[in-house]
Amino acid sequence: MLHLPVLRWGQPYTSLDVDPVVHFATGEPIANVSRANGGLIQRDMRKASRARDVLREIPVDELIARVGKAGELYMNGTLPMGDGTQTPDEFVRAQSASTGLPERMCRANMKKNSFVLAEMRGILTSLTRGLQFDILTRGHGEERGVPVSYQPQSPVVGLVLPSNSPGVHTLWLPVIPLQIGLVLKPGPQEPWTPYRMAEAFCEAGIPREAISVYPGQGDVGAAVLESCGRSLIFGGTATVDRYRGNPAVQAHGPGFSKILIGDDQVDRWEQFLDVMVDSVLLNSGRSCINCSGIWASRHTRDIADALARRVVAVRPLPPDHPESSLAAFTVPGVADAISKEIDADLQTSGVTDVTAQHRGDARLIKEDRADYLLPTVVHCDSPEAAIARKEYMFPFVTVVQCPERTMLDAIGPTLVCSAITCNGAFRRSLLDAVHIDRLNLGPVPTTQLNWLQPHEGNLVEFLFRARAFQSADL
Repeated sequence: MLHLPVLRWGQPYTSLDVDPVVHFATGEPIANVSRANGGLIQRDMRKASRARDVLREIPVDELIARVGKAGELYMNGTLPMGDGTQTPDEFVRAQSASTGLPERMCRANMKKNSFVLAEMRGILTSLTRGLQFDILTRGHGEERGVPVSYQPQSPVVGLVLPSNSPGVHTLWLPVIPLQIGLVLKPGPQEPWTPYRMAEAFCEAGIPREAISVYPGQGDVGAAVLESCGRSLIFGGTATVDRYRGNPAVQAHGPGFSKILIGDDQVDRWEQFLDVMVDSVLLNSGRSCINCSGIWASRHTRDIADALARRVVAVRPLPPDHPESSLAAFTVPGVADAISKEIDADLQTSGVTDVTAQHRGDARLIKEDRADYLLPTVVHCDSPEAAIARKEYMFPFVTVVQCPERTMLDAIGPTLVCSAITCNGAFRRSLLDAVHIDRLNLGPVPTTQLNWLQPHEGNLVEFLFRARAFQSADL
């Protein structure tokens, strides 16, 4: 059985306290992971400036080439994993076994991470809006005849990572080529990606002193956030609310992503059904970019019925099955609590579980140690229903009837909005809506990302401060 150590600026450290990583279905131990603690992190952060120093010795162009090589190693290589090694297939099996994600989804997330690393030059060009990369290294320079200066807000960025969706790792992959060090706190059930990516970086020539990995419990995440000048954290609504307004922490939580169908297109709704299905089902509904609400002024019952007929075919399958598309809930009690909350909301007048009309069994399925929630489509007669503002970590969507003229006022904060309309006035209102982060005009799945655009906030603007700058010869 593997043992994964703490990595303190690239150096392995074995703790007396370990946490087991177990198979979600059998309970069989897969690995033991050394447990860090807050005091250890606070001591190590005294050397954080060294991480940026060693990276700044390497030109950004060279770092881009090295992370591209790291992407190839991550995707195809046999890499160190703690006190052993791990092939790509072993990585996929381990990640699936501990998270409950089907293996094909684990492979898809690997491809996504590898793609981002391969396309890093274009991504950084976009994020920096064409800034010369060496300006970030020097801290100042000239763009189009204007002096500019960019100041890093921290020599490292802390990441408090989740267990439920390995796809979020794409958000921090540009950090190293920006010459900022990494301080990673893995999710309890998903240590695999941070460790494999760290080893791929190092094998490709990224200095080990630039990366730390601190597995552990809640105190470790708190210490990372407290000790790093800039941090990203992933969690639920309570986590996002807690750090709202904190400039040092970028909190990523539920996306409440939606599809809006304008009055000029809603009579053609059947032509967009595939877009709706893909937006709801991809990655087992676990991502913040999965669609949790479909809004239209009419035909909503027909839309909900057609969508329900499509998704009820999705059933739990073995994780290695090539068509497996439903992830297991691995933490006891979570699936039960979600299902009970949905049942409570269904008692509201005008709220209907449409999938229940096409499915012969219950929403919640228990298989040994694992729980599954079957895809659920709920129809709401109006946006006033509380469930119309809910999002869950499985394929769940509400279809909400709402007049177009009040739609934007009613939808609330929305990470991704795919608006299917050719109405110029409605499109202008969508473009002006400050509560929509990513806007897709036309039948674009909410899950379809353009990696040349920021996902949730511009990472460069989060890590660097633009400031006034002048110099004179002495």
